[in-house]
Amino acid sequence: MEHEAPIVESAFGIPWLDFNLSNVFMIIVVSAIVFIIAVIGSRNLQMKPTGMQNFLEWAVDFVKGMIGDTMDWKTGKVFLPLGLTLITYILVSNVVGVITVGVVGDNLWWKSPTADATLTLTLSGMVIVLTHYYGVKVKGVKEYGKDYIRPLPFLLPLNIIEEFTNTLTLGLRLFGNLYAGEILLGLIVSMAQLNVFAFIGSAIPMMAWQGFSLFIGAIQAFIFTMLTMVYISHKVNPSH
Repeated sequence: MEHEAPIVESAFGIPWLDFNLSNVFMIIVVSAIVFIIAVIGSRNLQMKPTGMQNFLEWAVDFVKGMIGDTMDWKTGKVFLPLGLTLITYILVSNVVGVITVGVVGDNLWWKSPTADATLTLTLSGMVIVLTHYYGVKVKGVKEYGKDYIRPLPFLLPLNIIEEFTNTLTLGLRLFGNLYAGEILLGLIVSMAQLNVFAFIGSAIPMMAWQGFSLFIGAIQAFIFTMLTMVYISHKVNPSH
């Protein structure tokens, strides 16, 4: 069954200014979930962590490992909060639509917000802007500008194009994987609604694909965060 997104059209008649209320709602929900996880995990800290504190400490160590693989810790430690926020936010965003979906009337309200290119490209755009900001902050405007003409000046156009391609590939990779997964889940659900036999026959494929989608969601959160650290390292490391 096809479901539509609850869209509020722009007063100016410009399509790309339309509001997808489902995206807005899910962004708020995911932000609230991540905030609750952070509060629970950091409250009543213990020397021997258990439960959510144990998960958060593991996540911190995991992100520290990413940073250590891309740059020296003295330079990269400032990016730990960014990496931790990205990996937890994207992970939760990826899995909320795998567990269940929410439909009101013909409108799909509950889904993975990262299954929409608007959100993923916004995240990737923010990441690329941050890489430029920290590049200028660490190296200075003059030295940072010289990186675009190293080792040869005629590479300037290619380096500029690379910034746009990094934005597109970072955002579209995440969107494509999540969108394809939700489409297939929707097809399996549609088949299950045909009759009792179809429902029983769809149960195993549904559980198998949900498990696989959870794995894909975790991998995509890792890839997005890792590439973010790589892009930042390229801007702040003296060798680049």
